[in-house]
Amino acid sequence: MRYLITGTAGFIGFHLARRLLDEGHFVVGFDAMTPYYDVALKERRHAILAQSNGFRPVIGHLEDRTALDEAAALAEPEVIVHLAAQAGVRYSLENPKAYVDSNLVGSWNVLELAKAVQPRHLLLASTSSVYGANDKIPFAELDRADEPLTLYAASKKSMELMAHAYAHLFHLPTTAFRFFTVYGPWGRPDMALFKFVSAILKGEPIEIYGEGRMSRDFTYVDDLVEAILRLVKVVPSELNRVDGVDTLSPEAPYRTVNIGGGQPVELMRFVETIEAALGRPAIRTMLPMQPGDVPRTFAAPQLLEALTGYRPSTPVDTGVVRFVDWYRDYFGL
Repeated sequence: MRYLITGTAGFIGFHLARRLLDEGHFVVGFDAMTPYYDVALKERRHAILAQSNGFRPVIGHLEDRTALDEAAALAEPEVIVHLAAQAGVRYSLENPKAYVDSNLVGSWNVLELAKAVQPRHLLLASTSSVYGANDKIPFAELDRADEPLTLYAASKKSMELMAHAYAHLFHLPTTAFRFFTVYGPWGRPDMALFKFVSAILKGEPIEIYGEGRMSRDFTYVDDLVEAILRLVKVVPSELNRVDGVDTLSPEAPYRTVNIGGGQPVELMRFVETIEAALGRPAIRTMLPMQPGDVPRTFAAPQLLEALTGYRPSTPVDTGVVRFVDWYRDYFGL
């Protein structure tokens, strides 16, 4: 099949594109190479993808509709997977405009593009952060998600709402998946696992927020990619409605789906797992909760499993060791 994927120089986009290329699909990757973190890491990811004859990169910002049109003309996509975004919960406090530009204006451009191209399936990356102040756990797709605690979460929920409108107005089959704390090799340097491993190896302290009482539903990146590829085949339709748990809209071929295993891990256990993988203890600095943080994330995976027969299951111990192995190799340690 022919795919257009936004964000292929990013962590998740790279893994998804590599899997598709390995399976013989044609992928046009769209990325802006923004300097939110080390561009060299993004360039390395794209260089690996470029080793395949089935990959074509287009460099541009989501806000640049002309560049997106160029990518679509090259791809002639049957499937569009929109992963590119300004990520990061805390960074949205520092640079809110980046979230408006990329996650709102940029996502609207992707929707306009999809309206013109009419792919078989449009898939959009959202986040567990949309559940915000919801105190009901586990987080189920039918739960309210109307109280975002950061602009990042608000921008992603807004994207979901825009996508529903386009699905209704222009008959665009659309799935928005909500990620739960994705981690693994080639991960982002601003995420906890990367930061903790880097600091521990340098003998520097790590900052543990919420006094270590938080928990996260960690999702290993290969599990996430498997779930996305299975969802590609499940085009929203009354034919695949799941009674009782489905978010399939009565007004549009549109649904939201959690991608998480439903097995949250306490933050302190996560730190201990990293210490064991590195063979050395961390110097711990305990800090209070930060603005926008939530005490826990916990996915209800029943809809994903009903639609695809799959749920993420890689143990954190296994995933952390794989990340540490990659980190040592990448940095020659």
